[in-house]
Amino acid sequence: MLLPLAIAAALAACSKDESTPAASEPALTLDESRLPPVGRFQLADLDETKEACSDFAGYANGKWLAANPIPGDRTSWGAFEMLDERSNAVQQQLAEQAGADTAATGVKKIVGDLWATGMDEAKINAQGIEPLSAELAAIDALSDKDAIAEYLRTSAAKGGNFLFGFGAEADFQNPDLNIAYASQAGLGLPDSKYYFDPDKKDIREKYVAHIARILELSGVEAAAAAQQAQQVMAFETRLAKASKSREDLSRDVSLYYNPVSLADADALTPNFPWSKFFESQGVAAPQQFSLAMPDFHKEVDKALADTDPSVWKAYLRFHTVDGAAPFLSDEFVQENFNFYSATLRGQKEMKPRWKRVLGTINNQAGEALGQLYVQVAFPAESKAKMEALVANLGQALEARIQNLEWMSEETKAKALAKNAAFTTKIGYPDKWREWDGLETSRESYIGNVLAAQEFNYRWNLSKIGQPVDKTEWGMPPQMVNAYYNPLQNEIVFPAAILQPPFFDPEATDEMNYGGIGAVIGHEMTHGYDDQGSRFGATGKFENWWTEADAKGFASRTGKLVEQFNGYTTADGQKVNGRHTLGENIADLGGLATAYDAMKKATEGQPDPMTDGLTRDQRFFLNWATVWRRNFTPEELKTRIATDEHAPAQFRAIGAPSNLPAFAAAFKCEPGAPMARQGDAQVVIW
Repeated sequence: MLLPLAIAAALAACSKDESTPAASEPALTLDESRLPPVGRFQLADLDETKEACSDFAGYANGKWLAANPIPGDRTSWGAFEMLDERSNAVQQQLAEQAGADTAATGVKKIVGDLWATGMDEAKINAQGIEPLSAELAAIDALSDKDAIAEYLRTSAAKGGNFLFGFGAEADFQNPDLNIAYASQAGLGLPDSKYYFDPDKKDIREKYVAHIARILELSGVEAAAAAQQAQQVMAFETRLAKASKSREDLSRDVSLYYNPVSLADADALTPNFPWSKFFESQGVAAPQQFSLAMPDFHKEVDKALADTDPSVWKAYLRFHTVDGAAPFLSDEFVQENFNFYSATLRGQKEMKPRWKRVLGTINNQAGEALGQLYVQVAFPAESKAKMEALVANLGQALEARIQNLEWMSEETKAKALAKNAAFTTKIGYPDKWREWDGLETSRESYIGNVLAAQEFNYRWNLSKIGQPVDKTEWGMPPQMVNAYYNPLQNEIVFPAAILQPPFFDPEATDEMNYGGIGAVIGHEMTHGYDDQGSRFGATGKFENWWTEADAKGFASRTGKLVEQFNGYTTADGQKVNGRHTLGENIADLGGLATAYDAMKKATEGQPDPMTDGLTRDQRFFLNWATVWRRNFTPEELKTRIATDEHAPAQFRAIGAPSNLPAFAAAFKCEPGAPMARQGDAQVVIW
């Protein structure tokens, strides 16, 4: 539910409005009979053998989870995934129509070309690894550190930089202006901790085998591939030692901001001068840029000087082929699935080709597809009702801030100013990104992917040194998600999430407030979580807290860390309360705010007692419905290690257990697990 506070945010842009198809092109249509159902709360889902006050997640979702196993081509299954399947089914119809229109222009041509070439399995298999032959030859020719550094610059200029992240984002100290950011990357495993944690030893061994297999498929003799795989693993382990963990990055956003001059950056990495890198990317030399995680870049610089070129060549060859594997012939696709999906996440079967191709389109041209999506899948009345909900949540949050007992009037004034300054985006962009200049064809799938990759990179670089365009979106409309962007102090709700159980224009108030209302409150509260609270009303990275209030806030958030540290999965894995703190703060504040807004919206109205349940009970039950989710054991283990969100079952119970309204709704006795009191009860926003 959060756009991570990572500086390399998802690409989005704006230009002329192209939402209306050209008159000469066939109109897009949608056969709703082909769409899978949405998931709604049903009275029959309740497990009456469970007590709401002691096992609310089991009471609300246990029967549904038992009756809804994970499909073979997924690693989790719940409300989000059901809507994702529905969005995919819409997108499939649109992509099929775009692919069939060989005379299409604009975004429809881009979508159609990616779809048609991606679905042409015979041509992809016939091409094999040949599309990468020139790139692999360039890697094979590398002979010394200067040649390697030049290759890193050249490949980055084509959007192929896997060693470190580079792109535009708003300046922390001047959020109206984009500057360049360079960050860490270069690892094939999900997090730096995977290279050292004892319980990941088996994963490391399988990763080495995967590296060897990819190298062998690329043309390296088996024995040499095995030896090179060990070298690549050792090299990545070296990088991992110099990298910040995902937990570190999620809990200290300042790690992304390290403004330096080009001269200082060049002095830090003499073997990889940043002045030369900017020049090679076609970016004007800036007065300063953010060289985030400088210790990582120092280690890369050392590696250029002291690592044998043969190791660099093996590393570059592996990542070049590994990154392209999903778009190559079947043997590459299968190996990619075997490690990244089956081994790491426990996926039982590969997604069908059409889903994989849609994933590629979303990654490379998501907003282009989004322009087609909103023509058929987002009614105007949904946007109007959402705007009213957002306004009500904003008023409820304002009241909660005003009534905080632990915060001084001085800090409250700043918090209220931030609430008043929220920008809200609903459904889809008012202006669409322009795709002029992206040349796609019906000749090559990976050719189209690489063209889009370079085009997107170039577009992103064009923003460096330019004013921030505040109409841009960081997610396409067809994505089932939402986010808060602290640098713009904005909350964003793509069209695809505005469906049951989150949002239903025909539903009663308590269902919408317990669903999308809590999501709205969640995103608003991200502006006041442990990291969002470090940004002011204008998006500037600044301290707007008194010292006493900051200490009080830290004390209260510390109690929430302890609460989630106390949760353990059925297979004995402990939740990391520190890593998940931001999301847990947002859940707690968001649910409390949504409840207040629901009570205000229904003030003076008799309780309808739907299906024998009170309005308040249905509010909390729909919150739990949102968080029903099954995981494969491997997926759950990966999420515990890498995800800043707690597993869904703990999100279903974590926030409501702190709200007296929940205990009152279900008549929980003091001391019940879902009726926290005294020091065990967490109250923040």
